[in-house]
Amino acid sequence: MESLEQRTIAKVSARLVPFLIVCYFVAYLDRVNVSFAALTMNKDLGLSASAFGFGAGIFFLAYFLFEVPSNLFLERVGARKWIARIMFTWGLLSGAMAFIVGETSFYVVRVGLGIAEAGFFPGIIFYLTLWFPAVYRARIVGYFMAAIPLSTVIGAPVSGLLLALDGFLGLKGWQWLFVLEAAPALILSVVVFFYLTDRPADATWLEPDERAWLVARLEEERLQRETVRRYSVREALLNPKVLALSLVYFGAVATNYGLSFFLPQIVKAFGVSDFQAGLVSAMPYVVGLVSIVFWGRRSDRKLERRFHLAFPLFVASAGIAISTALDDPTMKMLALSVAGFGIFGCLPVFWTFPAAFLSGAAAAGGIALINSIGNLAGFAGPYAMGSIKDMTGSYTGGLLSLSAVGLIAMAIVLALGRDRSH
Repeated sequence: MESLEQRTIAKVSARLVPFLIVCYFVAYLDRVNVSFAALTMNKDLGLSASAFGFGAGIFFLAYFLFEVPSNLFLERVGARKWIARIMFTWGLLSGAMAFIVGETSFYVVRVGLGIAEAGFFPGIIFYLTLWFPAVYRARIVGYFMAAIPLSTVIGAPVSGLLLALDGFLGLKGWQWLFVLEAAPALILSVVVFFYLTDRPADATWLEPDERAWLVARLEEERLQRETVRRYSVREALLNPKVLALSLVYFGAVATNYGLSFFLPQIVKAFGVSDFQAGLVSAMPYVVGLVSIVFWGRRSDRKLERRFHLAFPLFVASAGIAISTALDDPTMKMLALSVAGFGIFGCLPVFWTFPAAFLSGAAAAGGIALINSIGNLAGFAGPYAMGSIKDMTGSYTGGLLSLSAVGLIAMAIVLALGRDRSH
């Protein structure tokens, strides 16, 4: 039986995980490439730090409003069709960023992009719960979410190079950045439609005994969860634990986006070129790429979740706070790289929490609510960073506020207490 389990999980992992990593890589790149475009776009369009922070973050307000409906729709019509639709529309709107002319059009397109992409990430998290038993989820989510730091490790220098296309065929470098980085989403939307399988029962690429084992194992886990409590969608959305996890995720997301949208500009102030800014900005994400895989695997191996979530939140907060006291560029980047371990290490472990007590449509709705509330920090973090920078002339206050939010998230995790699933 063990060899059947290993064979099945290996085959499902090889079929789904690398492809989903590529999809999320493109999604995340299209979400945050505005931070690299800002190196020249802000001056060309006359955007202040506050205006840029608001525009970068307003994506998440639209994302918040459409997240739960989108994920419930995915649960109903299937991942294959819905994820293909999401990728096609966000590809179009990401490319449209090349043609903005000022604050208003910047805000409008970012709102449209948020609406288009809503449901993609929680949809994939829910989709993975349909394919992987609980004991594998932290490492599988870690592999999938490795696309976040990977998109910056690769995307930062590539985006820096694309800015050098300034003037080619009459377009600015930042316009080429948006056009060329939108194309993969449009191509992948077609591939998703023909490649993904909605549920294990439909997986003709598994052997009959592999398919039967996986369906039975996942059904057994679902029945165990529902023996404890079967939640309706409404009960899941109002569940205190779901709301507490939403606040924890808010803190985790704030440390990520508040830093990532402004890091290239912080690095640029060291006196480096656009390309060098891209390379240096990638450093915390190289560390994050290691931690997101290592820490998720460690959590699965130890069968422990609570410490594995609280500790990286502390590391993220401490690293960001310490960076504000350092003037030397090398030491500042070292502190932010330490923060990168925590910022990304907490993510795969976090997503084991809602899947431990929710199933079916309740899981789809609960995961989407957690992600949508958490991603409001994607608005609040960049907007606070930009506003504080305009008021004080420094990023210090903004970075300290991100650190504080991360510590609050850690405190909530510790306050949740121990239970059998964590």
